[in-house]
Amino acid sequence: MNKYLKKISYILIVAITLSTFTACDSKDDEVPTVPEVPIVPPDDGDDTKEDFQLKGDLSIEKTLKAGTTYELIGGYQIKAGGNLIIEAGVTIEATRSIDGQPDYIIVEQGGQINANGTKEEPIIMTSTREQPGAWGGVHICGKAPVNLSGGTGKSEIGDAPFGGTSPSDNSGTMRYVRLEYTGFAFSETKESNGLTMYGVGSGTTIEYIQVYKGSDDGFEWFGGTVNAKYLVSTHSEDDSFDWTDGWVGKGQFWVAVQDPTAPGADGTANGDCLIEADNREDNFGNTPQSCPTLSNLTLIGNNDANNQKRGIRLRAGTAVKLYNALVTGKPSSVTIATTETEQSFLNNIALIEYLWADKAFSYENISDLALDTKEGNAINQAIHFSGGYIGTLEGGKDLSADSFFTKAPYKGAVPADNDWTAGWTKK
Repeated sequence: MNKYLKKISYILIVAITLSTFTACDSKDDEVPTVPEVPIVPPDDGDDTKEDFQLKGDLSIEKTLKAGTTYELIGGYQIKAGGNLIIEAGVTIEATRSIDGQPDYIIVEQGGQINANGTKEEPIIMTSTREQPGAWGGVHICGKAPVNLSGGTGKSEIGDAPFGGTSPSDNSGTMRYVRLEYTGFAFSETKESNGLTMYGVGSGTTIEYIQVYKGSDDGFEWFGGTVNAKYLVSTHSEDDSFDWTDGWVGKGQFWVAVQDPTAPGADGTANGDCLIEADNREDNFGNTPQSCPTLSNLTLIGNNDANNQKRGIRLRAGTAVKLYNALVTGKPSSVTIATTETEQSFLNNIALIEYLWADKAFSYENISDLALDTKEGNAINQAIHFSGGYIGTLEGGKDLSADSFFTKAPYKGAVPADNDWTAGWTKK
């Protein structure tokens, strides 16, 4: 019996009971005493196991309630018109309960995810298998411009379209969310990231997100205009941050910490680049050209001197405007590759200022761009942190004339007197 019929039946029962008492005859015309009938709502029992499972398609609004744990079973597609609302304190556990199929969440064009955790009650997306590569992470497909042929593409996961002509497109909000143990390997060439943004527009809010122990990249942008603030990539086994396909958004207060475990027998440690950045790998000159504006980064490598030696790797025609960064733990702190990327520096489209590194810049095609001599830059510096990554250095560029950027004229992401990672992240 559904909830509505149960409630109607309950009201009729109460009404019949009351009428029975009031209809009793009394020779003295006394008003009979009507016994109190406790009005207790019936136990509808409508919540089923399926109400706490996320699977299949979502084309309507659905709210995940605070303090509740939900199972993620296979691919969960938020379709156009769908809106997944996730309250603070929700936990989502990927179960790997469908043989051979990965668990993941994908927001398709026209759909939204509105995950609003808090510092005290973050939203946790994890797996019943607490190991890197256990599930496929979160994927968002928007309608903002990308530089692919025809202006659109298909997501690596879910085969959903992305890209378009709406730079301010809004796919929702993710705030105070921790993504654990992501990076499911779909094939030898396809492995998912923690949070993947495909042509996501600037109307989307991405703040206070941690990717923890993923087997692929922490965060990756495929074009789009979305901005991102307060990001933490911890022990990602490939790149901590990665962009391609014409991403032109903004970012501030990013932390990357690679797994410090010594390289294995093959000489490879966990963690490739701290940032790996492309314009477009099969056509370096595609437009719009990848050129995000980033400030206040702390990037700490795994000291792998064997195979994965590059910290920030700019290549395949990308440009960047990068300020106020601290880079340690890689033999090559910053690597510039491909003629098109080098030319973007020579043409003053790309620039790096107020970056301090414990090693040097390197150039794969040109003899020397002399980036270490640009304003505020320094190499071969002794840089120390407390608590793993806490600490900044005085001196930096103030970008707060742009309303996205918080005034932070110092180098690094996490000041000692303002640990914005406390309470909701894992180390």
